[in-house]
Amino acid sequence: MEELFLPIQTEDISDNVFKLIGKDWMLITAGQKDAYNMMTASWGAAGVLWRKPVIFTFIRPQRYTYEFVEKNAHFTVSFFEEKYREILNICGTTSGRDLNKMNIEGLNALQTPSESIAFQEARLILECRKIYFDDIDPAFFQAFDIEKVYPAKDYHRFYVGEIIQAWQKKTD
Repeated sequence: MEELFLPIQTEDISDNVFKLIGKDWMLITAGQKDAYNMMTASWGAAGVLWRKPVIFTFIRPQRYTYEFVEKNAHFTVSFFEEKYREILNICGTTSGRDLNKMNIEGLNALQTPSESIAFQEARLILECRKIYFDDIDPAFFQAFDIEKVYPAKDYHRFYVGEIIQAWQKKTD
């Protein structure tokens, strides 16, 4: 891992989190080297909670990646350059139940120190430990147009992941 990435402090991440998550998208990955899955997401947040650097991810229960995040104590969130957009699109529109995402051409898995999976092609990786989860409850919506996002009533589970290490791609 350290051949390709430099460990950095979370406060040294210079990217705009709104651009990283909402526009560039992120790849959420959970599992172990012999069985993992990933999904593209454009919902999330990063900040400080309980005096810890954290990231918030949102996953619908019917997503295959949900099973992996549920079973594992750690997950990664990876960010890529624009040239990987098509791969991210595949990871966001095709279920791991229908396509073995471990074999997607153009993505090469690597194992983090917590034995989570990330990718050599990422430019920034956040290695996370799950510290909290909860399910979105529509009873608490204060902006009632939010309900329109859920015509199937398939509310997300959100996870708070403590960022235990940030990794930035080494430049030549």
